[in-house]
Amino acid sequence: MNKTLKISFSLKNTYRVNTILYSLKQIPLLKKVLPESLYKVKAFKILANIFSFCWEIISVFLGKFIYLAFMICEAGLLYSGSPKRQTFLHLLLLLTIMGDYLNTSVFNPSKDKYYAMILMRMNAKEYTLVNYLYSTLKVIIGFLPFTLWFGVKWGLPVWLCILLPFSIAGSKLAFTSVKLQNYEKGKTVYSENSIGNFTWLFTGILLGITYGLPALGITLPELLSAGILLIFIPAGLIGLKKVLSFGSYREVNQQLLFQTMNQMDAVANMTKEMSQKNISADLSINSSREGFEYLNDLFIKRHQKILWKSTKRIAIVCTCLISAVILALHLKPAAKKETNELILTWLPYFVWIMYCINRGTDFTKALFMNCDHSLLTYSFYKQPGYILKLFQIRLREIIKINVYPAFIIGIGLVLILCFSGGTKNPVNYLVILISILCMSIFFSIHHLTIYYLLQPFNSGTEVKSGTYRIVTSLTYILSFFMMKLHMSTLIFGIMTIVFCIIYSIAACILVYKLAPKTFRLRT
Repeated sequence: MNKTLKISFSLKNTYRVNTILYSLKQIPLLKKVLPESLYKVKAFKILANIFSFCWEIISVFLGKFIYLAFMICEAGLLYSGSPKRQTFLHLLLLLTIMGDYLNTSVFNPSKDKYYAMILMRMNAKEYTLVNYLYSTLKVIIGFLPFTLWFGVKWGLPVWLCILLPFSIAGSKLAFTSVKLQNYEKGKTVYSENSIGNFTWLFTGILLGITYGLPALGITLPELLSAGILLIFIPAGLIGLKKVLSFGSYREVNQQLLFQTMNQMDAVANMTKEMSQKNISADLSINSSREGFEYLNDLFIKRHQKILWKSTKRIAIVCTCLISAVILALHLKPAAKKETNELILTWLPYFVWIMYCINRGTDFTKALFMNCDHSLLTYSFYKQPGYILKLFQIRLREIIKINVYPAFIIGIGLVLILCFSGGTKNPVNYLVILISILCMSIFFSIHHLTIYYLLQPFNSGTEVKSGTYRIVTSLTYILSFFMMKLHMSTLIFGIMTIVFCIIYSIAACILVYKLAPKTFRLRT
């Protein structure tokens, strides 16, 4: 077991170190400085190993903190109709049940398993048990400080807070043992990467119960939630016996990895076929425009389904939600004051919403897959003047696509503000509408700019740029944490408008100066 543990850690660490070194080589500023023989330089390997070790420590705690802080505590603050302890345990119990089948370890077909058990022919049982027990230990250690911290703040007794990490680990062990028993009976392998429609439907219903019922003032009784969570501990011990005695780990992992590889090929082919089906083959489509305007016009007309279908759906959903809020204000006038205050102080929250509904990533992927992948082989296509011209044309189109639901949201917020009591400063109505549109425009510009400056896709439309991943991750994180910012709508709205204008100018300059070198095909 000790030898297996050492090899397992060495394998994961080597893969992680090589990934870090590869990512460093993709950063433009470092690419020229770092030598070609980067993987042979001992100092860089030591540095990458330090990063890898730090990430392993951070990964034990960071995800658990975010999970408890935002999915339970932050969400729980929205429900003032139920006791805090009862709400905390209600959310934790139902989310734990979801985590049992959505986030497994034994049934997660990862690359390190393929390298270890298929290529290196390691002992499958030892390798699986070592890694599974290690992941279970990380669950307990990672959750313990935060269940104590948040649990005590929410009024739970200390002894229960200490036992909660063992409950979470126990429920995962119990679920794993059940799936192993199912395999022995029917030889079917569960995979968390290929969850069926029924499971997703069940997850949606469970999410609705988890967060929807507390909004109506309904939560599971405290004793019931605590009792079920405590039952998970002995259930986990029983499940551990099955996990340790199971003898077909090699067969399970072979099926799991083989199934996953086939699915990856099938998904790639299906994505290509779906993309081709969604492109109009109507030979009568034409355009009276010239040059790049002609090229863009044909692209937009032939890709209507890809570019506009999801946008129209989002617009319909937004319209329904806004109508529901206005109806609720009419039926429950007591909520008007609180809603009015939220609109006038929570505008930064919509940065996250606009990030989520923006179709910039889909737009750039469609551009590369069905246009730029071929045209980038021609030298004229990468000349500064042509790049800037086509960038501006495409920017206009992507703004059109994203501004449609943004306009509905902006008008909706104005109407909600009006129906909830209005505002003493009429300028707020205009600022809300324009700032929402500017948020949409910013993300449209941002996605297209980083596409031109970093061009992350290879021929299979896989993201191969480490810098692109860093930029998109930072965008995600900053947008997410904007939800924590409470500021006057007028001040934040004006700041948003000014920032959008400055960013637009800077983006055009950067694309003109840098894109001729960066907008290229990747191998």
